[in-house]
Amino acid sequence: MKILKTQVLRGPNVWSNYRNRLIQVRLDLEEMEEFPTDKIKGFCSRLKSLLPSMIEHECSEGKRGGFFERVERGTWLGHVMEHIALEIQSMAGMETGYGRTRSTSTKGIYNLVFTYEVEEAGLYAAQAAFRIINALCDNETYDLKDDITQLKFLKRRYGLGPSTLSIVKEAEKRGIPWTRLGKNSKIQLGYGVNQKQFQATITCNTANTAVNIAGDKDATKKLLAKAMVPVAAGDVCQTIEGLNDIIDSIGFPIVIKPLNGNHGKGATIGINNPDAAIDAFAEAKVFGRYVVVEKFVSGSDFRLLVIDGKFVAASKRVPAHVIGDGKSDISDLIDRVNSQPNRGEGHEAALTKITCDHDTDNQLQKYGYTLQSIPAANEIIYLKSTANISTGGTAEDVTDEIHPENIFTAERIAKIVGLDVCGIDIMAANITEPLRKTQGVVLEVNAAPGFRMHLEPSIGKPRNVAKAVVDMLYPPGSVSTVPLFAVTGTNGKTTTTRLLAHIAKTAGYCPGYTTTDGIYIGDYRIQEGDTTGPVSGSLILSDPTIDFAVLETARGGLLRGGLCFEQCDVGIITNIQEDHLGLNDIEDLRDLANVKAVVARSVKTDGWAVLNAEDENCVRIANQIDCNVAFFAFDEDLPLIQRRIKRGRPVAVLSGNDITIIKGSDRIILDSVFNIPLTENGHCRFMISNVMAAALAAYCYGLTIELIREALHSFTPDYETTPGRMNLFDMGTYKVLVDYAHNPHGLMAMKDYLSHVDASRKIGIIAGIGDRREEDTITLAKIAAGMFDHIIVRQEHSLRGKTVDEINALVVKGIQSAGTKTTYDLIPNEPEAIAFAIRMAAPGDLIVALSDGHREVVDIILEEQEYIKSTADRQLLYPV
Repeated sequence: MKILKTQVLRGPNVWSNYRNRLIQVRLDLEEMEEFPTDKIKGFCSRLKSLLPSMIEHECSEGKRGGFFERVERGTWLGHVMEHIALEIQSMAGMETGYGRTRSTSTKGIYNLVFTYEVEEAGLYAAQAAFRIINALCDNETYDLKDDITQLKFLKRRYGLGPSTLSIVKEAEKRGIPWTRLGKNSKIQLGYGVNQKQFQATITCNTANTAVNIAGDKDATKKLLAKAMVPVAAGDVCQTIEGLNDIIDSIGFPIVIKPLNGNHGKGATIGINNPDAAIDAFAEAKVFGRYVVVEKFVSGSDFRLLVIDGKFVAASKRVPAHVIGDGKSDISDLIDRVNSQPNRGEGHEAALTKITCDHDTDNQLQKYGYTLQSIPAANEIIYLKSTANISTGGTAEDVTDEIHPENIFTAERIAKIVGLDVCGIDIMAANITEPLRKTQGVVLEVNAAPGFRMHLEPSIGKPRNVAKAVVDMLYPPGSVSTVPLFAVTGTNGKTTTTRLLAHIAKTAGYCPGYTTTDGIYIGDYRIQEGDTTGPVSGSLILSDPTIDFAVLETARGGLLRGGLCFEQCDVGIITNIQEDHLGLNDIEDLRDLANVKAVVARSVKTDGWAVLNAEDENCVRIANQIDCNVAFFAFDEDLPLIQRRIKRGRPVAVLSGNDITIIKGSDRIILDSVFNIPLTENGHCRFMISNVMAAALAAYCYGLTIELIREALHSFTPDYETTPGRMNLFDMGTYKVLVDYAHNPHGLMAMKDYLSHVDASRKIGIIAGIGDRREEDTITLAKIAAGMFDHIIVRQEHSLRGKTVDEINALVVKGIQSAGTKTTYDLIPNEPEAIAFAIRMAAPGDLIVALSDGHREVVDIILEEQEYIKSTADRQLLYPV
């Protein structure tokens, strides 16, 4: 067996629109295709022994143990690999559960997918599951421990922390889209101009000056003291001399901690003598040059959380501890606590495992104990001097117990420091009374406070504190997204996308859009190239200057990574015709339609899918989606169109020469095709189709007819507006047309257009494409032979595994099979081919260059055009 390819799907895809995060593996079983699991001796028993928890996998049987039944009856190893990848992720604490395995048209090759929570862990699970399968087949011993350990590490390293995750999940509940920016915990909520960003619990509203103040414990204390907020007496020092001076001033007991520390690192509490103070000073210096020395205040440790100026939660924190049983030593008791399911490494669980360090040793010395000591039954042994959750502490929710005056104080502190999300550490006998009565003090003010203690307290009621963060970022009534249109189909995608972007600009928006020739923001192209995949779309949606998005969405990107969004407002499918068949398991039009349908299935329930009523595959898709549907068609009398009209559903049709939108009794004439430049005086039917699709989409979204009409009049098919699409260049005595038509359907549309064009001779420049089926190349050449008087066959930019001679032979075969008198030349180099055509052009000729590398072709044409103009100018100045 071998893995042929592994890829990550991050959005709606051909497998599922709502299970967006999938690892997809292409697996070649090779000789194991002949050995389903029932033919591999002992396979099922070894699988049960290694992974007994898979008894919970119901599989298609729909019952506990269903998967094992399938294995016993016989199933293929790709299916088993899928289930193992899911199980080992679950064993490492990651939520999974969905998987599918499907055979392909090639015997022995399967595609399998499974969900992941953390992308890097999902990729590792694929490789680990493959290793496990091989070991089971070969009856080799396999130790899962290393894989589970590595998966847990990857979850910690790359997974979202509990605070970040809580905000993300709260946003999801409200339908606010989110995107992870890079590999850290920086998150974008929403799209375009309406996006908000946060990292951990630092938000885009958090002032840098406030973070700096909170990070400097001494500056914070002085600021609060000046505002008459009670704080512990003390100061900052760098040297032992400075330490002694502060001790002389405030006396014992004291607390020593790093000035810029966090999570309790380097902090020592309850120091009662000079030697202990020197040791604690050295420990604090490990974490920074400056050390805080302050008076120790007895009482309980409380954390108050203020968000957007309002108190939202309070916790009483207890330092990491164990409780003796009279039999076990402290080391064993720690292990017992750490084995609890709610404890994990770092921030991966509700509580953090207890680790032993210098602070632990100091605490045990106070009891006269070591790790090998055996405490009495019910004796509580505190192992840390601070109560941080990150050092193994626990928390009790006391939100409902706090005194109103303490709430007032907490909210005032947050405003004084300037933090939008503020964690305030207080030491007091209790918080049911005002601090002024209990002699309580504020110990610290924290930027980016952790939420774990509030989300999952050890005792008491969980608090959804993330709600307050999302309320702050998106108050009721605010918008988190921008209008989002997605355009797919076989032909017409780019022009429809550009026209929609032009309509948006006419409406006063600053659109971002992706096309086969680049990424655009407003009037400017910011990246050149084919940018119709999810990476380019994500760039648009994360750009803070755009307030409207139109994303051309090609099959390649959909298959590689899925969509870059979960839902769009309008999804458009221009048509579904034969193109790229035989690639990536897309064998026929039904397969291709399933790919294109991902866009329609991702339209919001109250959004619109705009579909071609004259395309049977588009009509079939309409019956599979849960949103509003609007159809466009040339033929108003089409039964489907008539049914839609009777039901009051919007349609766009060509009524005579008028592009018309019909909804119920309203017939809205946009204009005659003769007045819309893009249609080339009504001769270019495929452009009329693009106009109907774009206009109907804009109308359904809610843009006005007047605005749409204005945009249609001002959108012209020149090279600057629609590069590579129906760009006509007047060379004086002849003309050159540049277009992207590259498949039989596109070529037939071009043939229809050329039938309305008078020319002495029509010269076509075409190419066979390496990744097409042989019959497709032959068909394309045959159509071309019926369009042109002479054909120049050039080489495609990428041969994709075939030779020039192989492709040319297929093109020549197609030309000759047409039964026409069309002549041809073979000129592989495209610039040379266009130059050759220009040299052979005679007055009245039309050259049609079908090219996806239009920029180089157009440069040659413009250069020749300039030369012709300059020659004509010289003849006028110096007549013969």
